[in-house]
Amino acid sequence: MKSETDETLVAMYANGNNDAFDALLERYKQTIHSYIYFSVRDYDLTEDLFQETFMKVITTIRQGRYTESGRFKAWITRIAHNLIIDHFRQERNENTISNDEVAVDLFNDMRFSDKTIEEMLVNKQVFEDVKKMIRFLPANQREVLEMRYYEELSFKEIAARTSVSINTALGRMRYAILNMRRMMAENRIELSLCS
Repeated sequence: MKSETDETLVAMYANGNNDAFDALLERYKQTIHSYIYFSVRDYDLTEDLFQETFMKVITTIRQGRYTESGRFKAWITRIAHNLIIDHFRQERNENTISNDEVAVDLFNDMRFSDKTIEEMLVNKQVFEDVKKMIRFLPANQREVLEMRYYEELSFKEIAARTSVSINTALGRMRYAILNMRRMMAENRIELSLCS
């Protein structure tokens, strides 16, 4: 199959020949991987974007949406490029800050347990404050946070449901918590939970 043209391999794969896709992957994996890594300079992110690129290729070809133009390499490179641009745009929009000095862990704190009526009322108010802050998060961060804490999904389930890698889901969760901490600091909100 190594001697077949890209176009022939694409046609063969579209007709169900998985070996044809393997040949395409072997032909372009080094080029695409290097292109992504050169752009992002992060090995884990490169792996995520590389996988996403080839998932898009698979989906497009399998759905019959690939238009033959004799420029398969340019097409797959453009998919990778667009994913890189999307990543940087999303990263810029998330505008995350690092504030590891904050002592309150909103979601892993045993002090959320209810004891007295007064404590229950205080805790209810805290949850209301947290809910309000969640509404101001970027949509992708809010989605992951809600799935994790309100639907109690694992990060593997979240990744599957949102069609992203587990690392991306974890990253969005981390960014959500950092952004909520930033909101708390900017608005001088103190979550005084009863212990």
